[in-house]
Amino acid sequence: MGKKGTPKYSTEFKFDAVRLVIEEGLTQAEVARRLGITTNSISAWVKAYKKDRREAFPGKGHQTPEQEKIRQLEKENRELRMERDILKKATAFFAKEVK
Repeated sequence: MGKKGTPKYSTEFKFDAVRLVIEEGLTQAEVARRLGITTNSISAWVKAYKKDRREAFPGKGHQTPEQEKIRQLEKENRELRMERDILKKATAFFAKEVK
């Protein structure tokens, strides 16, 4: 279970549920009943699948691979800026010592 008691479903489970709607022709309500989940969940999954099949269910954090890459690059950028600032301060400190 996730936040506020929301169950977490695997990507494979979601694709299988969507396949029942799209390929098997079952209604979203029927799939929801059979799988014991809400119709809203099925509806959201079908919508996400139709929008972008390859990245319909990115998983943890609900991020696409591009969003995850941006997050990682921003983190690396912050770390590099901190290192640069430390080196600037160290350079200034040692420059004072030499004088």
